[in-house]
Amino acid sequence: MKNAIITSACAGMLLAGTAFAGGHGAHWGYAGHEAPEFWGDLSRDYSICKTGVNQAPIDIAGMTESELSPIVFQYNSVPLSIVNNGHTVQVNYAPGSSITVDGHTYNLLQFHFHTPSENTVEGRSYPMEAHFVHADTNGNLAVVGVLFDDGATNSFIATIWAHMPEQAGEAKELPELQLNVENLLPANRSYYRFNGSLTTPPCSEGVRWMVMKNAVSVSPSQARKFNTVMGGDNNRPVQPVNARPILK
Repeated sequence: MKNAIITSACAGMLLAGTAFAGGHGAHWGYAGHEAPEFWGDLSRDYSICKTGVNQAPIDIAGMTESELSPIVFQYNSVPLSIVNNGHTVQVNYAPGSSITVDGHTYNLLQFHFHTPSENTVEGRSYPMEAHFVHADTNGNLAVVGVLFDDGATNSFIATIWAHMPEQAGEAKELPELQLNVENLLPANRSYYRFNGSLTTPPCSEGVRWMVMKNAVSVSPSQARKFNTVMGGDNNRPVQPVNARPILK
C-alpha cells in the first residue's frame, strides 16, 4: 500500500495542471485556512500531514557521523519543460537521468523550488531551496535538496527565471533550450541523510532525503522574483525529528 500511495503522489507531481503532489485531493496552500498547520484536516487523504512521525522538512541538527556512500549523478541535458502549478515552479525532466546511491538507482522526474528554504541547518534558514525528485521502478522516492545562500547571480537560475511562467497553471515547452540540472549542484557533493516525507500534501512518508551540505549562490533579487511570482512564501515549517537519525 505504501508504494501505491507514493506512486500516486509521484504522478501528481508530474501533472502540470494539478496541485503539486496533491493529485485530486482537497485544495491546499501556504496561508490562511489552507496553510500547512491545517493540511491534516483538509482531507482524509492528507491525515498523515498531522499524524506522521517521519515528516519533512526538518531542522538538520545533532547529526551522527557516518560513512555515507557518494551519490552518483547521471544527469543529461534535456529540453526545458517548465510549469507554474500554483504552489511552485517545477521543471519536468525527460527520462534518462538518474542518481545511484548504495547501489540503488532512482530516476530524476522533476525539480522545483521553495522560498525560503524548507529544511534548515542547525536552526539556520536559507533564502531558497531546490528539490530534485527521483523515483525507482517501484515508486519509492528519493529527494536531493540543494540550499541557496545570498551571493552572486546564479546563471542557471537566471535561464529558468527568464522563462518562468508567472500564472498558476501556465506551462512552457522550449525544445530548443537544453539544460542540465547537474549545473545547479554544488562542487562538493557531500550531504546529510534522513528518512522523511513529501513536504506537500499528501505528505506520504518513506522518502529518502539527501540534502547537500554546501549551499550554492543566488542573488537576493532572484529569490525575491520567485517569491513574488508565488505570491509569498511557499515553504512548509520544519517538523519534529522524533527518533530519526540524521547522518552526515
